[in-house]
Parts: sequence; C-alpha cells; structure tokens
Amino acid sequence: MSGLKDRMMRLRGHSSEAPADRKTEEPASASAAIDSEETDRRAADSSDDGLSPVWDRIGVKLLTNDAGSFLLRKVDYPADYRHGLHAIEELRQAAPGLSAFHPGANASAEQVLFLDLETTGLGVGTGNVPFMLGIAYEAQGRFTIEQALIRHPAEERAMLAYLAEKLPKFTYLATYNGKTFDWPLVQSRFIMNGLGRNVWEPRHLDFLHPARSVWRNTLASCKLSYVEEERLGIHREDDVPGSLAPQLYFQFLADGDPSPLAGVFRHNEIDMLSLAALAIRFGHLLNGRFQPFIPLPKEPEELVRTGLWLEKMGIPALPEQLFELAARTEEANPATLLMLAARDKKAGNWARAVLLWQKTVLRALSNYGAAAMEANIELAMYYEHKLKDFDSALGYADAAFEHATNQAMLVRRDAKKRAELEALRNRIARLRRKAEAATARRAEPATFLGEELL
Repeated sequence: MSGLKDRMMRLRGHSSEAPADRKTEEPASASAAIDSEETDRRAADSSDDGLSPVWDRIGVKLLTNDAGSFLLRKVDYPADYRHGLHAIEELRQAAPGLSAFHPGANASAEQVLFLDLETTGLGVGTGNVPFMLGIAYEAQGRFTIEQALIRHPAEERAMLAYLAEKLPKFTYLATYNGKTFDWPLVQSRFIMNGLGRNVWEPRHLDFLHPARSVWRNTLASCKLSYVEEERLGIHREDDVPGSLAPQLYFQFLADGDPSPLAGVFRHNEIDMLSLAALAIRFGHLLNGRFQPFIPLPKEPEELVRTGLWLEKMGIPALPEQLFELAARTEEANPATLLMLAARDKKAGNWARAVLLWQKTVLRALSNYGAAAMEANIELAMYYEHKLKDFDSALGYADAAFEHATNQAMLVRRDAKKRAELEALRNRIARLRRKAEAATARRAEPATFLGEELL
C-alpha cells in the first residue's frame, strides 16, 4: 500500500498490516492495491449505520453506487444569483463566445462542466489524491454544484465512477490551471483505480491562460483569489485558504470530526462560482461585447493586452476599439506604448506605430531609458527603410546610441549590452554613408541631353 494511503488508513483506524494468514507482499499497482482493499471497504461501508449530525448540517449525504460509497454535497443556485459583478444567467449569453477556444465548435451553457479539486498535496504523481472533487453545471435554469468527498482511500473509486458517469453529458471542461493540474490528476486517478485511460476527451477551457495574457502586469498575482477581488467584484469573508485544505482533511482523518471541513466545502463552492464568473467574463469578451457587461479597464496596459488576446482568439472588431482607447490616453507608460506599436508595426498600421514611438521618446524619462532607446531604433528603421530619409534616421540612431550609452553606464555592461552598442555603431556608420551619398546626389548639377542645365 502506498505511503499516503497507509497514512490515511491509519488515521481512519484501519491498519494496513495484513493478518498472518494473508499474503503480505505489496500490490504491483494502485489498481491492485484498491482490489486488495475491497474487503476493508465493504467492512467500512457496512459499519455505516448513519452519518454524524455534523454532516447533515453541512448538507452532506452518503451516496452508494456499484463501486462503493462516498459523501456528496449538492447545492443549487437560481439563475438570477449574482456572484460579484455577474449573474449566473449571463452564462447562457456568454457561452457561445467560448467557442473561440476551439474554432469550429458551437458552445452552449449546458455543455460546460466546471471542475475544481481539493487534494492531499501538489503535483500529479501517484502520491497526490483528490479527497474532494467539485463539479458544477447549468441545467434547467439552475446552476448546480456537486462536491464529492472520500473518508478513506477505498472510497476513491466510487467517487471517480460517479464522475465518469457524468462526464459524457458535457463537451467542455472549464478549470483554472486544470489543463496542467486538475485534469491530468483526474486522468491518472482513473487509471490507478482501474477505470480506464480514455474515460472522456473534453474541449478544455483553462481560464488561467487568458487571465495571464490580460492581467500579468496589472494584477499583483494571477491567482484566482486576486482575480476575483480585483476584476470580478468578489470578496470572500472568513474563507479557508486552499493551502489549508489538506491539513484540515488530515485533521478530520485523525479525529473523525467533520466540522472543520465545512470551510473546505465553502471554499471549493466559491471556487466553482468564480469559475462560472470567469467563463461569463471571457465569454462576453469573445462575443465582442464589453459594456454594459464588463467595466472598461482603467489601465492602458490592460486595454492593450485584452485587445491582443482577443486578436489571438480571432475576434476582429473589439480589439481596435481597445487599442484606440489606449493610444489616446495620457496615462499609458512607455512599455505599453511600445507593446501597441509592435502590434501596429506587425499589422502594417505605420501611422499609429510612428506616433506611438514618438510618444514613447517624449515620455521616456531616465528610468525608461531602455524604452526610449527601443523607440528611437524603431523610428530610425522606419525613416531609413520606409521613407528613405537618412538624415532623420541618423538623428534617431544617434539618440538611441546616447540612451544605450547611458544605460550601459548605469548597469554592468554584459555581452548583450556590448552587442547592442556595436549594432548601433554599425547602424550609425551605415546611415552616415547613406546620408552623405544622398547629399552628394542632390549636389550634382542636372543635365539634359548631355548639357548642364544652368
């Protein structure tokens, strides 16, 4: 028996040591381990004459299926329930936009299954067990949250079998970092419990990735708790941090008191509601809608990053409105201006790109020397290659070299800095030759049929 399972069984009062008349060799796999524990599981199930009244106060019931038993809590929310800025009923309007995650699909609210796990540890290895499995979905105008809990390892198979029956009813799986953590862990537990490798192949909606694309610099962190409070209008009160959930679970295994787990259930429940709120927010954006559903971002960088993410997702109209708002604001810092200018350069929108580079040069003070250098280089390239104005290009290249030299004096001149300075020296030398040649051509007297025109 694995170390974690051994610990869990000891805490629940079940010894992992086999009687003398039984084989004591370790099972070859986790599936075999579960088979070897079948007798213990049945004994544990048969001893359940009833649940503690504490479970009833939490709203937890005992559920039994062909694979065994586990605990289940079920909560229904009406469609008009508001979680922060959004009402659950908005999911129906927003869901079609989520199709952009998987082009060619046609998403609807009823097709989305939300998933969030509470686990005994980190990682997706065999030592990490999901002791609580939360799922949520919309059906018949209500948002239903189901939370399954296992009281000992032998109940895991029954819990996973229950999930396996639910999965084929849905097309999309919505998570927060679930593509890397939650779903691979569930898949590995399916295999470990002998339920098969390919129980379900979802179209994944992992909202951590768009959150990072949009808020990576405008929020202190892209953890769900920060996103909730700063962008979704959700404020948790007396919440049990997710990091404490394993400790509270092991405390329950040790003393049998379910009371501390009430906070874990509530934490997971809010996570599920917040996942729905994120689906609504990103769905509205991908539908090309902003106001009145979502307040306009106040920070120019968020405007630009939102537009860039929408372009990446294949949404054509809304990004340009966001870019124009960001370009016009006086609060945009040089880094944001350069980010938008790079997008415009790639799109061939040279007029705004040049304007943004010029704004960057004007706004970049000493602490933005690198931004000023980059903007001057871009302007030098534009005037050299697009306008063939070598004198102006030389002026911008000289300004870039000055900024680069100042930066090199402030920081250690590493190989990268030396390469930048050398590239600028070469650019300046080339531009001087081109400028001198252009001046010489302009100075040559015009001729007509071999004779000078005076």
